[in-house]
Amino acid sequence: MTAANSPFIARDLAHVWHPCTQMKDHEALPPIPIRRGMGAWLEDYEGRRYLDAISSWWVNLFGHANPRINAAVRSQLESLEHVILAGFTHEPVIALSEALTGLAPPGLTRCFYADNGSSAVEVAVKMSFHYWRNTGHGAKRRFITLANSYHGETLGALAVGNVELYKEIYRPLLMDVITAPSPDCYERAPGESWAEHSRRRFADMEVLLAQHAHETCAVIVEPLVQCAGGMRMYDPVYLALLRQACDAHRVHLIADEIAVGFGRTGTLFACEQAGILPDFMCLSKGLTGGYLPLSTVMTTEAVYAAFYDEYTKLTAFLHSHSFTGNPLACAAALATLAIFREDRTLERNRLLAAHLGARARELEAHPHVAEVRQRGMIVAAELAADKAQRTPYPWQERRGLTVYRHALTRGVLLRPIGNVVYFMPPYVVTPEEIDLMVEVALEGIERATCD
Repeated sequence: MTAANSPFIARDLAHVWHPCTQMKDHEALPPIPIRRGMGAWLEDYEGRRYLDAISSWWVNLFGHANPRINAAVRSQLESLEHVILAGFTHEPVIALSEALTGLAPPGLTRCFYADNGSSAVEVAVKMSFHYWRNTGHGAKRRFITLANSYHGETLGALAVGNVELYKEIYRPLLMDVITAPSPDCYERAPGESWAEHSRRRFADMEVLLAQHAHETCAVIVEPLVQCAGGMRMYDPVYLALLRQACDAHRVHLIADEIAVGFGRTGTLFACEQAGILPDFMCLSKGLTGGYLPLSTVMTTEAVYAAFYDEYTKLTAFLHSHSFTGNPLACAAALATLAIFREDRTLERNRLLAAHLGARARELEAHPHVAEVRQRGMIVAAELAADKAQRTPYPWQERRGLTVYRHALTRGVLLRPIGNVVYFMPPYVVTPEEIDLMVEVALEGIERATCD
């Protein structure tokens, strides 16, 4: 590591405990101090640049230091940085709520704000439980989730997820949930289509709903892509069937669109591809273009009405965060939505996604790439020890880490999930930058699987 970066590394390692990290790894691979960002690129103190192929943990939509979002936040900063949202309000949160209800699936008319994705899931889970209690169905207190799902790492969100790496150690602290098999199409039979596999897997969910509807508040899913579970994907028919079944069994549907919302899957919200209205839709990450922490849970008038009564009835939803509806974050979100509208982002993304998919599918020729899959601006390549049998590499071998380390030497930020190398770039990425991402990924895969 260079002399210019070294002082920041030393200061960091003296005090900072990094997320999702075994800190001992930094003895061999120190954290990279970033001085500034511009567009799809990050730059360290030595002037070395890194193409942000994962949108800084899937949050950045329109590039770092975007001048339009900068201007919106700067302007808001001059008038109001924050105010309590209990008993008070402000124009940015009003305008953002109006904008979101105009864009979301029709029927989602109410926005409850929190600080981050995990907090949004906590809100949705509590709100669903509380709704059934307020309406006289106190026996409903469980949740159905999908195998391999991820919804965050606070205790409620962790409970309704199913990635064992994050969940196992904390299991004694977590509420008990019902887990249905994932519709993950990587597991489909030879010759079986995505739709056929997803439809077949839904039969398992149907059985669980029939057995447990009397005690179930909601089913929670990540629509179309299980991101932290290895970018595993499924067909929209599963969501359509799930909505019908939840209606039939009087169970809520929570759509966790924290990672897949705001254009990642090709439509503004993934639920659109199934034509469904969830009872709760959780949004965060790209909501502010990656600028500031903000999340919202969108819900229906029917849910809202179940909490609306005289104070003494004690039906109010008494959940709060200090920075709920922060004006600076709302200003960033409004600027982000304006870019979608003014630049016709979803149309442009179709061209970028086509190029990304075409280039990434070249990885399928590699003898240790079992599958390349895509949903909009998310593309993933699954590594396997045996391509024909799809035998995974042992997780202890950390093959993805080899890809990560090689990519850094070539000026690209890739952060594989286990044996899955994926691309989720900002929407300002160019075709030439996509070419670089895929080229570097192929080099890294070759290094990681050459033994």
